[in-house]
Amino acid sequence: MGSKSSNEYRYLIIHGPNLNLLGEREPDIYGTLTEDRIAQTICDVSQRDVDLYQSNHEGDLIDALHEASREYDGVIINPGALTHYSYAIYDAIRAIDVPVVEVHLSDINGREAFRATSVTAPACRAQYFGEGIESYKKAMSFLQDLVEREVD
Repeated sequence: MGSKSSNEYRYLIIHGPNLNLLGEREPDIYGTLTEDRIAQTICDVSQRDVDLYQSNHEGDLIDALHEASREYDGVIINPGALTHYSYAIYDAIRAIDVPVVEVHLSDINGREAFRATSVTAPACRAQYFGEGIESYKKAMSFLQDLVEREVD
């Protein structure tokens, strides 16, 4: 593992259901950033290779997590509404050997009561929410520091 330079680390952003509609869907809650703009901002800020995967299907997200452990050094995941009930995604995160950080654009604690519970967060190394793109930036910074520290 120690043979990579910090620029060679690869990261994946996984977006769950309905996040393909970012920029159009409820901009008063989620803002106007699109998925592509989020990924590009994270690439620019982190100066790292960051890929984006989105699916509206739980099984596809689980498959992406499994694949991520073979191709990436870390994952940022926004499971969307699956955050609140997908024990299968929780299990998938626990099953892989790369660090995963959960992120949400909105303040999940300040919305509907059901959104305040994340069943996936306990499987993750950290959770950031409620700050729009800043949540993603903080998640990426945490993930980079964690990955580079664990390799050294």
